[in-house]
Amino acid sequence: MDQGALALCAAVLCAGAAVWLLTGRDRELRRARLLFAGGGPVEPVESAGVDPVRRLSETAAGLRERWRLGYGGRMGRELLCLPVGCVLALLGASVLPLLGAVLATPAVGRWLRSRRRERDRVRRAAGVIELCVTVAGELRAGRHPGEALLAVDPGHLRERWGLVTAAARFGGDVPDALRRVARLPGAEGLTGVAACWRVAVDEGAGLAAGLDRVAAALRAERDQGDSLDAKLAGAKATALALAVLPAVGLVLGGLLGSDPLHELLHTPAGLSCLLVGGLLEWAGLVWTGRMVRAAREPGRPVADER
Repeated sequence: MDQGALALCAAVLCAGAAVWLLTGRDRELRRARLLFAGGGPVEPVESAGVDPVRRLSETAAGLRERWRLGYGGRMGRELLCLPVGCVLALLGASVLPLLGAVLATPAVGRWLRSRRRERDRVRRAAGVIELCVTVAGELRAGRHPGEALLAVDPGHLRERWGLVTAAARFGGDVPDALRRVARLPGAEGLTGVAACWRVAVDEGAGLAAGLDRVAAALRAERDQGDSLDAKLAGAKATALALAVLPAVGLVLGGLLGSDPLHELLHTPAGLSCLLVGGLLEWAGLVWTGRMVRAAREPGRPVADER
């Protein structure tokens, strides 16, 4: 495939992505106007008399906000694979980098979503600790347990916290509601809060003291996880450096005057090396990820095995 055809494909792809972003933004704006206008008719936006610079800045701000939100959890930064693939396809005069970018986009998206879920899990775990400390403080200040629970800010537990507030406000089963929220990744510590709540209601035990013990146990577990992450940081950094080395080699070869992309994409030996190298790269990343996940499993020793 010649460079003209590749440039045409890249232009069509970029234009389609831009149209998709803009039309999605318009749909969200129309939906918001319908909701906040009481379901009335949506007036079209008049383009006459509008400053082009202001319109361009508003469009850019909307696109940045849409990019920050990750396109409603569907697509996000993984779309960067497509322009990178287009650039490599133009430089190497081959459609293979573009096809590789299309195939890599879902995998990168899954990796980014897993990282986002891990961040949410860590935030929820910290929110449970803060919740225990805050409720214990409210109880020591003289508040009723239900009032103390309603007075706290759930933070990152807000996703299902309405079940707990409804149970506390209307005399429902608060421990059961806490156990329901504890099903969220990272919020498992709420099962201890539910147990303390049940014991305090049934046997009259001190709820504040129980919450303090739960918070101390969760802090110790978090500190152990942080220590394990610090020990695994070296292995993660080594795996990342080894994964980036092939790209560094291609850049250095281009700077030295050779044409490594042409050799990789247009010769049988280069295609064979590209296929074998890609498979080995994928196997190495999968193997490293499995070792890290195995080291983080509960019950495994934190110390290095000799």
